[in-house]
Parts: sequence; structure tokens; C-alpha cells
Amino acid sequence: MSEQKFTVENLKRILREGAGADEGVDLDGDILDTDFEELGYESLALLETGGRIEREYGISLDDDIFVDNRTPRSLVAAVNEYFKDLVAP
Repeated sequence: MSEQKFTVENLKRILREGAGADEGVDLDGDILDTDFEELGYESLALLETGGRIEREYGISLDDDIFVDNRTPRSLVAAVNEYFKDLVAP
């Protein structure tokens, strides 16, 4: 079984599809360490994003994932940890 990988590009696509993008934010810029709130994504948008990630990747995320992971870099790493847990013996 090949290991799945969730990337910042995957996240940006899901954010755009689910909640759009704030006019003042360039998601193609250096956003890895920018808080989601600063990017214009508040709780409802993040709930939608989490649901889309779960459906698309067939995983179940903890309810606190966006509380514990406030930036794209942190969220991508956390989602990739779920994949590691799925293939762990």
C-alpha cells in the first residue's frame, strides 16, 4: 500500500472549493505559517474544510484539529500523521 500524502496544494484547493478565498489574501503566496483567521478562514469555513478533507481522503479528523493546528503548515503535518497511523502495523 502506498502512503498517501496531503500537501499544502491539496489544502489550498480544498479551501478554495469549500469557502473561496478572501480578496485580500493570496493563497499562492507564502502562507504556510499564517494563521487561518488571518487568511480569512473562520470556524465555519474550517469545519467545511475539515469535512472535505475527511470525505476526500477517507479519514476521520479529531474535533480539535483546527484548534491545535492554526496554520497551513501545522494542519498539513497533522493530516499526514493520520495517514501514518493508518498504515502503521
